[in-house]
Amino acid sequence: MKLTEIKKELIKYGKMAGQKNLTPGISGNMSARYGDKILITTSGSANQYLENDELVLIDYMGNLVKGNKKPSSEKMLHIEYYKQRSDINYILHMHSPYLSTFAACKKALDEPIMPENIFYFGEIPLAEYGLPGSDDLVDKTAKYFKNYNVILMANHGMISAGKTIKEAYLNLELAESYAQVVLQTKLLGGASLLTPQEVEAINSLKK
Repeated sequence: MKLTEIKKELIKYGKMAGQKNLTPGISGNMSARYGDKILITTSGSANQYLENDELVLIDYMGNLVKGNKKPSSEKMLHIEYYKQRSDINYILHMHSPYLSTFAACKKALDEPIMPENIFYFGEIPLAEYGLPGSDDLVDKTAKYFKNYNVILMANHGMISAGKTIKEAYLNLELAESYAQVVLQTKLLGGASLLTPQEVEAINSLKK
């Protein structure tokens, strides 16, 4: 795919995420694998209102290769995810309200409540807090890269990855809805959990 087409994809899905309040204000960042380079949003850009010049190319050392603006401060987080997962081509790091609520409370989404979330995620783990943009944040979050496509980041937000941008976005959308449902079950006294046998039956559908 041409670079211009990938830019259009990121702009399109950034706008969609913004319209659903999944990426408020200038929070979060997005990227795409592009050969041996990475296309990533720039520092201070708003995912919902991206312009062409707010997407720049970097190499796997984090150096700016093409573009006139500073790449996102979270660039090393994206780079490490791509390094660990050859099947991943798109990454969305966003501060969607419901997922961020669980992240702020340092609570993983790991209870067996809804079949589709068990099927697609198994669970959504919580990475320990690290200063945004720091190597510490990368190290703590990277522990989950090999086995998970959606990860909560304590007191921060979430990160979603996919083979296609549509997959990464749908992971975000489904996970956010899941977090909303889980939160609302708390108001009614807590969800009724699925049994281990029911979970096993759901997982057997993957085979």
